[in-house]
Amino acid sequence: MSVPVQNPASGAAGTVNASDHPRPSQSGFSSWANRHRKWLFAAPAMIFTAAMLIFPLVWTVYLSFTNAQGSVRAPKKFIGLDNYVKVLTDTDRFWPAVGRTLVFTAGVLVVQMVLGMCIALLLRRAFRGQGLIRVAILLPLVATPVAVGMMWRLIFDPNIGPANYLLGLIGLGPYPWLAGEKTALATTMLIDIWQWTPMVALILLAGLTSLSDEVDEAAAIDGANTWQRFWWVTLPLVWPSVVVALLLRGIDALKTFDILYATKGRGGGSFHEVETLNVYAYGLSFDYNEYGLASTVLILFFALIVAAMLALTSRQKER
Repeated sequence: MSVPVQNPASGAAGTVNASDHPRPSQSGFSSWANRHRKWLFAAPAMIFTAAMLIFPLVWTVYLSFTNAQGSVRAPKKFIGLDNYVKVLTDTDRFWPAVGRTLVFTAGVLVVQMVLGMCIALLLRRAFRGQGLIRVAILLPLVATPVAVGMMWRLIFDPNIGPANYLLGLIGLGPYPWLAGEKTALATTMLIDIWQWTPMVALILLAGLTSLSDEVDEAAAIDGANTWQRFWWVTLPLVWPSVVVALLLRGIDALKTFDILYATKGRGGGSFHEVETLNVYAYGLSFDYNEYGLASTVLILFFALIVAAMLALTSRQKER
């Protein structure tokens, strides 16, 4: 690059190349910071996020090895694995809560994946009013889980709820829904399915719309029927989206709390009908102030979630 200058001796104008004046060399830190600027800019957010994740986990692990209870400022005594032994040998509350957690998760996952796939297949093809139907299907995702739980609690109310009233018109019911020992868990599963099936359908629809129609048309020309084309052609191609939906909804269903608490209240109900591990840990902490035992339940619950996640991801790698 040439820059015009005035010669002070002769008064004649001339040009000087900018390259004739090299840039001043950067210091060691400035040079290092310039090379790693993308990490330096992201470092504050990364450090904050890591601290918010690591500190609660480390503190919970620490509390699980103590007899922390009563006041949060009460002195704590290290008791080793006593809490883990007590929890793992609790056949009255802990293991039934584990069973309910697994039943709830498996039940809602199966129904949500089947219904979500059916909805995604229906919405894959263009038809009149498709946009309106998509918006209507996604409406349950707009409301918060607590609001959804309270709404369905009123619907299933045995005295003023419309559910039993409508069943009574056709000669059925009344049913205890959320009040029954055998129906409460199934009813809360129904509520979760109603709210989160649209999210599964949305994920699967994104995978389906990215597929080309040529492979499906070729299979149809070869004589494959609708079911064969779906099972042997469409499903393998959309399987990555299925795994994503399974991971997201599986982890979320395992740690469901808000819907259960909003519909049944503190303690999981009179017979603890819907007391999953989350509800059980909440009761130990805020009802009984047994912070050490609650932390132990949460650590075991965390291990269960990690094991489920690793099982799904390893299955995906095998495929």
